[in-house]
Amino acid sequence: MSKTVVITGANRGIGLSFTQHYLAQGYTVYAACRSASPELEGSDARIIDGVDVSTEAGLKTLLDGLDGVGIDLLINNAGILRNEQLGNLDPETIREQFEINALAPLRVTDALVGQLNPQAKVAVITSRMGSITDNTSGGRYGYRMSKAALNAAAMSLAQDLKGRGIAVAILHPGLVGTDMIGGHGDITPDEAAERLMQRIDELTLATTGTFWHSNGQVLPW
Repeated sequence: MSKTVVITGANRGIGLSFTQHYLAQGYTVYAACRSASPELEGSDARIIDGVDVSTEAGLKTLLDGLDGVGIDLLINNAGILRNEQLGNLDPETIREQFEINALAPLRVTDALVGQLNPQAKVAVITSRMGSITDNTSGGRYGYRMSKAALNAAAMSLAQDLKGRGIAVAILHPGLVGTDMIGGHGDITPDEAAERLMQRIDELTLATTGTFWHSNGQVLPW
């Protein structure tokens, strides 16, 4: 019997690469997204579209699409990037990033926690830009703040789920050439997905709550 993975933000970028790679490994993949891309529609994934993870309606659509499904791996991948600078702050884009990058993964996990199988894993795709120690360039206020909040939530999830045998990975993909950053990066979405999958495979209860770079480096908080 194949294992089941649920991936948010699965229509493009790293999420699409995750989908394709897990399908190739024989997983049953539930691919959640706001709107399915042609590439996703051409795959064998079980698509749940209309999922805006920041809204009540989107969360209900996700839950309806996963009714009765036992989950072996949940990947909270959906996220957005906006650019605020000192002197040009936009409270609305900061709030938007908090809703999607920080609150939504917590709400999705909370909503699906009863469907996580024994020894399931949860992966949270965050960013080293959420590291306070690593911040040497400033700017990107909403993104940095939302990813720091996500890291804090993921660490709490690691503690709360450990007793159930469920491990949590907190993962920075690297500088990936996705649409979110204009296609300029050091690695491709496929390379990022492959490296992140290795980190997820290596995840155990002994390493739950670790903040990893996809290359295996442990990142500072």
